[in-house]
Amino acid sequence: MPTHLPTALARLSDNLFLWSPPLSDTWGLANCLLIAGPSAVLVDTPYDRPMSRALLAAAEQVLPHGSRIDTVVNTHANGDHSYGNAFFPGSEIISTHASLEHLCAEPTPQQMHHLSQNLPADDPLGWYMALHFSRFQYADTETTPPTKTFTGTLQLEAGDTKVELIEVGPAHTAGDLIVHLPEDGVVCAGDIAFSEDHPVHWNGPLDHVAKACEKILSLDCPTIVPGHGPVMDRTGLRTHLDYLRELEGLIHERYARGLTASEAAADILDSGFHTHLGLSERVVILAAVEYRHLSGDTSSPDLVRLARGAAEWAFTRRDTVSLPRPRGAQLHTQAE
Repeated sequence: MPTHLPTALARLSDNLFLWSPPLSDTWGLANCLLIAGPSAVLVDTPYDRPMSRALLAAAEQVLPHGSRIDTVVNTHANGDHSYGNAFFPGSEIISTHASLEHLCAEPTPQQMHHLSQNLPADDPLGWYMALHFSRFQYADTETTPPTKTFTGTLQLEAGDTKVELIEVGPAHTAGDLIVHLPEDGVVCAGDIAFSEDHPVHWNGPLDHVAKACEKILSLDCPTIVPGHGPVMDRTGLRTHLDYLRELEGLIHERYARGLTASEAAADILDSGFHTHLGLSERVVILAAVEYRHLSGDTSSPDLVRLARGAAEWAFTRRDTVSLPRPRGAQLHTQAE
């Protein structure tokens, strides 16, 4: 089985099971949370058919006999959290209404296939997409939108488990939600929080992402499941919040000095900003998105264009750029 596919679900509590692909310093490997019971709930779906099949096979080992996944919750519309919707036929799919509207800005599976398979290797975006996305099989995937949307909050039940969906976007995207499981002391944060890698945010501003983290902390749950990476505790989320506020200040200071977004990102990265985290090039995207807000740009973000900026930064440093690695492993580069 490919190294990015877990073979089992990790138990967080009697009825909560985590699907957590074991690679860092790469894209597309999102955490999914299964709330087991007679009518199970799955928070987020994997990126493609092989990953979805592997998750379903693992779920069969922990779900009660005769149980099925009746409800899927998408924390946001990015494909690595929602393309797998297509492989859960008959399930109700829930997101925020803003997330449904955001689907029009998300690249389709067919576009992702083209970007990761068909661009020239000497094109920075083609090189970058092949490095991080060629492992996924997009060709047989179709975008499957939510069947139910809400604004504000929505209460669900998965057997005896109380589930609260809380809208916190716009932040990472236009329509983020978090999943609060008060009886289990767990919050599923979606891509409001990242672990082991630099985060990426497509909508912003960073202040909105930071306030979403503050909302999670206010729920006083000891366990936080980030969108990517190992499970966090409250101290880990506070550290991530400090990162966001630090980066926000660094970007704003360089904007005030008249640097371009790309110059600001390069300057921040050259200063040694959080070098222990993977995917440093994501700071290029974060700076570009923050500059959009600082300049009053209210147009829809172009996700591919933002990704190209990060790819170009990484391409110029491709001999030393860090590579996908097992969780917890030290960063390593092509030059090593």
